[in-house]
Amino acid sequence: MSKEIEKVKCLIIGTGPAGYTAAIYAARADLKPVVYSGMVMGGQLTQTTDVDNFPGYSKGVTGVEMMNDFREQAERFGAEIRFGVITAVDFSKRPFTVTTDEGNIIEAETVIVSTGATAKWLGMASEEKYQGHGVSACATCDGFFFRGMEVAVVGGGDTATEEATYLANLCKKVYLIVRRDELRASKAMQHRIFNTPNIEVLWNHVTEEIVGDNDNITGVRVKNVKTGEVNLIDVQGFFVAIGHQPNTEIFAGQLELDSMGYIKTVPGSARTNVEGVFAAGDVQDHIYRQAITAAGSGCMAAIEAERWLAEVKFEEKSGIKG
Repeated sequence: MSKEIEKVKCLIIGTGPAGYTAAIYAARADLKPVVYSGMVMGGQLTQTTDVDNFPGYSKGVTGVEMMNDFREQAERFGAEIRFGVITAVDFSKRPFTVTTDEGNIIEAETVIVSTGATAKWLGMASEEKYQGHGVSACATCDGFFFRGMEVAVVGGGDTATEEATYLANLCKKVYLIVRRDELRASKAMQHRIFNTPNIEVLWNHVTEEIVGDNDNITGVRVKNVKTGEVNLIDVQGFFVAIGHQPNTEIFAGQLELDSMGYIKTVPGSARTNVEGVFAAGDVQDHIYRQAITAAGSGCMAAIEAERWLAEVKFEEKSGIKG
């Protein structure tokens, strides 16, 4: 016996600042949004300890607390938030069809994708142990906590060099750990690195272990891959800057993606190449990757979804296009 197909006006795939903000605006526009959380309710921000740079939280807030506030606000206006994962989508015709991890089928008149991006990690147990206690994947988010301290950044591309130069303005010293004997970053970023006196590049080095006192990190053990020499550098912060992976696997072949796998949107909007499907947050933003910009794009996506639905309904009723 086949399962009954659920029909919704607005389906939001993914939570976090983008998804929850889209849910708030969509609910207030009477779109009765249904939100699927993804693997982590509240997104990657819930894995951040303290958030100090989001307006309105003058005393700071934990990522979990902030996302709980966002969720409660969305639910207050009638958004239905479910824990679950969307495993397949069909955007080839309207209404759009999605499949949940429980095998349920949903037909949606409009879809907002806010599945985010996942930071790439080195894969060490000590790295996981000290996440939020000295280990971070976002200098803009967490650099403030390390003012006047010594920190290390691992990576050799534009992300790593941008993180290192940002931290150099806050920290006493920044070690840039580079596996090769050259940087992959742009020439402009390399020039900035080489002309910032408190950045020391550790060429041909890899991270062997992050060490700490069980509460916070106290140093990083690095190895020279050419000589085999192992050294311990004393740092209070360790920033992994080897890139992010957008969570767009199920949208390949359905939405237009860029070379890095991020969803392409029309500049200045949340519109994708499929009319009625919108994208918000880090899933379409590899530049800023901040909670505040994600929330802003969630607002854009919901407003555009509401306006698009109104236009479609008008066209269907009147027979007049545009």
